[in-house]
Amino acid sequence: MGKIYTTYGIGTALVLIAYFLLTKLIGLHQYPILSALNGVLIGGGIFFALKKYKLNSTSFKYQDGFQLGLFTGGVASILFTVFMAIYIFQVDKEFAIAILDSWNLNFNKGSLILIISLLIMGLSTTFILTLAFMQLLKESWNPKHQ
Repeated sequence: MGKIYTTYGIGTALVLIAYFLLTKLIGLHQYPILSALNGVLIGGGIFFALKKYKLNSTSFKYQDGFQLGLFTGGVASILFTVFMAIYIFQVDKEFAIAILDSWNLNFNKGSLILIISLLIMGLSTTFILTLAFMQLLKESWNPKHQ
């Protein structure tokens, strides 16, 4: 299971990074609404990791699938947050100020709040999507009619 969540977590993080860099290339990276697609991308990574695990295992236990989904999304969220921290603090220091200005905050606009928000959004998206996907993929306890 560790190989699956590591592979899909890193793959999902790479897709998230590529999406951000694509929006940067186009010039749309300063619009926070476009980060809504991050949830779809994380969801895709979690879903495909769960499908692969279910196909390769003899018994698909709910707790194993739930753990796999959380770890896949967690790895992706942490890696993407680390990338964004490097980007914000080293590459484009004005990016965080532009994003925080669009939030209309009235206090010291430190870049750290943006990094923490990214991590919390990624982990909460992971939790909710894992719950949803496990409802789709879990084995039914209902007896089959003959």
